[in-house]
Amino acid sequence: MKLAILGATGSIGQSALNLAEAFPDKIEISALACGRKVGLLAPAVARHRPRVAAVYGPEECGQLREILIDLGVNPLPEILCGPEGQISAAAQSGADVVLSAIAGRAGLLPTLASVRAGLTIALANKESLVCGGELIMPLAAQSGAEIRPVDSEHSAIFQILGGLSGRHIRRLILTASGGPFRGLKLEDLEKVTVEEALSHPRWSMGQKITCDSATMMTKGFELIEAHHLFNLPYDRLEVAVHPQSVVHSIVEYHDGSQMHQAGPTDMRLSIAYALSHPERWPLLPQSPNPGLVNYFPLELPRYAFNQWHGHLTFEEPDRETFRALALAEEAGRVGGTAPAILCSANEEAVDLFISGAIGFTDIIRLVEQVMEALPAEALTSIDQVVALGHEAGRLTKSFSLDLRR
Repeated sequence: MKLAILGATGSIGQSALNLAEAFPDKIEISALACGRKVGLLAPAVARHRPRVAAVYGPEECGQLREILIDLGVNPLPEILCGPEGQISAAAQSGADVVLSAIAGRAGLLPTLASVRAGLTIALANKESLVCGGELIMPLAAQSGAEIRPVDSEHSAIFQILGGLSGRHIRRLILTASGGPFRGLKLEDLEKVTVEEALSHPRWSMGQKITCDSATMMTKGFELIEAHHLFNLPYDRLEVAVHPQSVVHSIVEYHDGSQMHQAGPTDMRLSIAYALSHPERWPLLPQSPNPGLVNYFPLELPRYAFNQWHGHLTFEEPDRETFRALALAEEAGRVGGTAPAILCSANEEAVDLFISGAIGFTDIIRLVEQVMEALPAEALTSIDQVVALGHEAGRLTKSFSLDLRR
């Protein structure tokens, strides 16, 4: 397959590049895109020789060109910049599969371009469906684009269903680790530091999603994403806190039986499945017939059933303390522009927290303020989503000034 990786310098992108090195006869890199981390992108470009490389802006373009020349890359790839460059890397680089792993709302337009082009999208960017799922899913049906989830929870459901439709499902249960502050109360969260919020007990992720996990906003986003991916109403979607993070999701069928998907906390598994579906590539040295592919076994943590037998627990999420989960579910039920407003305000508030401008609990306070100030409307276009995103971000910054007085 020809693969374009959007967000190539993030944790998902780096894991995908690791898979590309493990399966050189399966994956050909056609495009690599990132923001400002040119120093991390350049060695990957030199190694995989994509046709297109896309970065944040003109300054980063110049930096990348200079580094690649110093590395002896000849010929140079087509080097693009800005949002248009990311879109071109997705839809016009000759890729037949696009791994959409840009963090935040910046991933929306490249994902949309991939859908319009009728490509296969390995989707790791939650915000695309949270903000624009009402538009993207019908467009995918028209264009023939296939959206395969990369998030471990949605990948688990995708694997379990095996082609069965929603009419067979009674409910889907997304598991959540509970993040670093499971069991704490709201007064405890007032004292949380940035360092504490970015220390996830189970997963290694980027700063934005790690912070969203700490507030449990990421699980709220995943409910909205599941609603769109699997075409199920919210009253058939649930969340269970599962601190061991061994079971990634649960599907309950109409006959009362349940199927659980379990495995180690390593995103290479769900990335590999999104890329290889309906096959499964051998990721362990004990895999049968390793000679079928030219690969080296990945150093994956092993899932040992005996290690966890009798030690797996599930509990209800604390929606009162972690208000983000309830907010996201409310926004999803309202629909229209409500999820986009939620997503945009949250992204700006998380940036403010990570920069030290506001406290941890101020993140959700700001999101609630913005959602009250911007009533939801019917969703009619992606341009509407982009404009609302800018307005929600502006209001979030404005409201944050009152918190700092």
